[in-house]
Amino acid sequence: MNQAQPNNPLHGLTLEKILTRLVEHYGWSGLYREVRVNCFDNDPSIKSSLKFLRKTQWARDKVEALYINTFS
Repeated sequence: MNQAQPNNPLHGLTLEKILTRLVEHYGWSGLYREVRVNCFDNDPSIKSSLKFLRKTQWARDKVEALYINTFS
């Protein structure tokens, strides 16, 4: 049941790790420029951003795609 996923670049990464690494790389303002989501612009925090991204699939998809394009 716990099979490796060699074709999935996000395998083993939590959304929190993805978001934290993107914030370290781009900063909040840079992340907002890349992905236009208000939680990255108005009083940004990891906690509030995670809450939004877990409920909003289109935004999560954009963040994951940015991670793949930036670090792969």
